[in-house]
Amino acid sequence: MGSDTVTAKDERPVILVVEDEALTIMDLSDVLDAAGYEALQSASAERALGLLTGRDDIVALITDVELSGKTDGFDLARAAAQMRPDLPIVVVSGRSKPDPDRMPAHARFVARPCRGDDILEVLRSLMKA
Repeated sequence: MGSDTVTAKDERPVILVVEDEALTIMDLSDVLDAAGYEALQSASAERALGLLTGRDDIVALITDVELSGKTDGFDLARAAAQMRPDLPIVVVSGRSKPDPDRMPAHARFVARPCRGDDILEVLRSLMKA
């Protein structure tokens, strides 16, 4: 997650990726980058909420359910949906099951194991809707 990879590519859509496993977030960020997106990384829901509040260039959210900090991915997804009702949201987990009571109506759940391309495909379908 080095800042030396930051370049002036402001024209690329920004996807907020929230994941506390370093290899997972790096792999998914690489997939997004190759697909023409800029991955904005966060290891906690609390920081992600701050980014969503402070940046209007974020066009979608991908979050794991289990995160470091007090807020999990379900709560982050609900808070993000309240802040930005049209924000495409993908919730990913290898341990949790989709919880309809905790998921925003327009969010999609992706179960692990999955590939970054699988998450990208779900994200693209949400962005078209």
